[in-house]
Amino acid sequence: MMWDHYGGSSWLWMLPMMLIFWGGAVALVIWGVRAFTRPRGTGDSAIEILRRRLAAGEISQDEFERTKRILQA
Repeated sequence: MMWDHYGGSSWLWMLPMMLIFWGGAVALVIWGVRAFTRPRGTGDSAIEILRRRLAAGEISQDEFERTKRILQA
């Protein structure tokens, strides 16, 4: 009979291998979903940060204009 070919201990290595395989497959699916559903371009541009700082009163209008010219150059 072929059932006893490996001495009955084949499940000792097949179980961990199956867990590693399915764990990797699930991790790959999760990574793919997160990579393709993430919004693109979420990083703030330097000008937007500068505008936010001006609106919050952290910098003056002169500092805003000077820094904006530097950033756009």
